[in-house]
Amino acid sequence: MNDRLPHERGFHISWDQLHRDARALAWRLEDRPWRAILAITRGGLVPAMIVARELDVRVIDTISVKSYRGKGGQERGAVTVLKAPDPAVMLDGDGILVVDDLVDSGRTLEHVRTMYPKAHFATVYAKPKGRPMVETYVTEVSQDTWIFFPWDMALQYVQPYRGED
Repeated sequence: MNDRLPHERGFHISWDQLHRDARALAWRLEDRPWRAILAITRGGLVPAMIVARELDVRVIDTISVKSYRGKGGQERGAVTVLKAPDPAVMLDGDGILVVDDLVDSGRTLEHVRTMYPKAHFATVYAKPKGRPMVETYVTEVSQDTWIFFPWDMALQYVQPYRGED
């Protein structure tokens, strides 16, 4: 049994780190001419924008997929597409780059892959269970690591470890 709180096995990503890692993802993807980028919302929006800028891809669409529920999104639910991209652009996914921030269990990407089987799937971060769902990623983290993205955090005062000030 694991008695740790999520932040005790956490990987904190700053805006600067996310930007560097998303650019590194783009560099790994530069050898193909992409027709469009499909960002998986919400987490894939920022990396997709950075990758699109680096690769000079102007056609960007989104797919909104919900697979987590509950407070903090820690409870898995059924995979549901809330908003689908333009079918005339996506076709079977050939020439489409699907971008997300993280692949965790792989359920979301597995679902999207059934919709666009010829697409190339890329994430900035990958956990071992979901790793088979992506062709390209930048950093692998352990399955039990909780990733804190910059949009999930706020700056605040932290009490020193020792002392009062």
